[in-house]
Amino acid sequence: MRHVHELMDGAIAGIYADFGLPEYRPRYSPVVRTLREQGPMAIRDLAKAIGVTHSAASQTVVQMQRGEFVTLEKGTDARHRIVHLSAKARAALPLIEAEWEATRRAMRELDEELPVPLEELLLAILAALERRDFRERIGDISL
Repeated sequence: MRHVHELMDGAIAGIYADFGLPEYRPRYSPVVRTLREQGPMAIRDLAKAIGVTHSAASQTVVQMQRGEFVTLEKGTDARHRIVHLSAKARAALPLIEAEWEATRRAMRELDEELPVPLEELLLAILAALERRDFRERIGDISL
């Protein structure tokens, strides 16, 4: 699964590099999409909206800040930081949105070649692992 993810992410990252945004990473897209649709928000709320841990969202936001795709402001509570799309990210939105649409088309094409649509399979795997985690499935190991 990791190899498939790397192949797909690498191809998408290559598109951004071809258009002069080599620092943009596909993992930024859920953040961009959420901020575009819902507006600025705290990292905690962003993590919940995109379905990742606070730590994962925070790490991605820090990387996006380094690449100048987001800005951070202090919230009403000094512990909260509010994430905003930067001018650079807003300027890149036409490319980002075009990539999203092209990726959706590519996924539909790929799904036609698979015995089960990839998203359907991944959701089924996730549901199965939520019912019984993989460590429990591995069980005890005897040496």
